[in-house]
Amino acid sequence: MSNPMHNININNNNNNGSQLANMELLTLDNPVFCCYLFWATVLVAKMLLMSLLTALQRFRYKVFPNEEDLFFKNIEVQFDDPHVERVRRAHRNDMENILPYFIMALIYVCTNPNPLVACNLFRVAAIARIVHTLVYAVYPVPQPSRILAFATMMLITFYMAAVVALRTLRFI
Repeated sequence: MSNPMHNININNNNNNGSQLANMELLTLDNPVFCCYLFWATVLVAKMLLMSLLTALQRFRYKVFPNEEDLFFKNIEVQFDDPHVERVRRAHRNDMENILPYFIMALIYVCTNPNPLVACNLFRVAAIARIVHTLVYAVYPVPQPSRILAFATMMLITFYMAAVVALRTLRFI
């Protein structure tokens, strides 16, 4: 007998149910889950690179927040360099938006969505966040570029939340 918390099986309530009948959703056999894993990995790598970009900006502009970090002579501890702070704000924005997206997207995978729709949502959301970083922290571009990139992932996350809510509403 298998553990019901370990194996999540499909209830065939949507168009592609017959295609995935009796398949576990959170396994590498599910192309939607694999797509989610790939694009989540891309976003994790992007967020990790934000830390490196912050360090690069600190060395480039010789701005360090701690006494023990002062590698160069004749500089003082500094907290408010606009170049460093721009990258830090972009990184914080990632954490505020990508982390909720990860949770919502994984829950969305559990609703057995249409693979074409789901995979395209994952792709567009990840690319939007990469564009957001580029136009905010790497090469600042005037609005509306940043708000469009921001809103793209936000709308995708809300769409997934709506799908999950509608598919689970009957159980409350």
